Amino acid sequence: MSSGEQQQSLLLHEQDAGGIVTLTMNRPDSFNALSEAMLEALQRQFDAIATDESVRVVILAAKGRAFCAGHDLKEMRAEPSTAYYRELFARCGRMMMAIQQLPVPVIAKVQGVATAAGCQLVATCDLAVASKQARFAVSGVNLGLFCSTPAVALSRNLGRKAAFEMLVTGDFISADEAMAKGLVNRVVAPDELDAAASALAASITAKPRVAVSIGKSLFYRQLEKGIEAAYDDAGNAMACNMMDEAALEGVQAFIDKRKPDWKS
Repeated sequence: MSSGEQQQSLLLHEQDAGGIVTLTMNRPDSFNALSEAMLEALQRQFDAIATDESVRVVILAAKGRAFCAGHDLKEMRAEPSTAYYRELFARCGRMMMAIQQLPVPVIAKVQGVATAAGCQLVATCDLAVASKQARFAVSGVNLGLFCSTPAVALSRNLGRKAAFEMLVTGDFISADEAMAKGLVNRVVAPDELDAAASALAASITAKPRVAVSIGKSLFYRQLEKGIEAAYDDAGNAMACNMMDEAALEGVQAFIDKRKPDWKS
């Protein structure tokens, strides 16, 4: 089997006519652990999507009982060295950052357990919809390994005390707790998960791609700035957005009391 075929089987790809891409992790027997091959497959797909203007939204899903159990621990133990681990976690970090840097939103569709780097993956996605059966934990501390890299994404989603409690206890939280803490947006019955993710994606694709792209980029940039710099950046982004054809049409349509005729 070629490298491309292996990656295709690890990560399934579908795109509908509306520009919604669904990437489905397909290692159910390994709880969709982030092996080196899975990291490469995800990175390759995100890199391709970054330059594909036909894509409007990405849904990240998984086969089996688990969404993602984090790193592949058997693979990690096979080659123990500081250099190897640094490179592995750097590769994982690059993949996570690729999600944030995409010009389109990424929705995690969480049907089962998400632990350690799998929980980090949910936190990194821009939005998340979860089944009531889903559970979340950053459980590395139970193995003597503090989930330092998951802490980066988790602490940017949850309040500090809630994030730190998860990190130092390794305890699971329910889908409802995850929503209350800010890790996921919506919790639905298992048989409603597909429809809920699709509805959220459709709500996004109904808006101009350029406005969503400008907004996503600005959203993450301003979070890392002081308030004065954030307002400067946001004002500039909004001024540029206002001069785009989609915004000009949208505002004129509001004035004319009609629906906007957006081209994309």
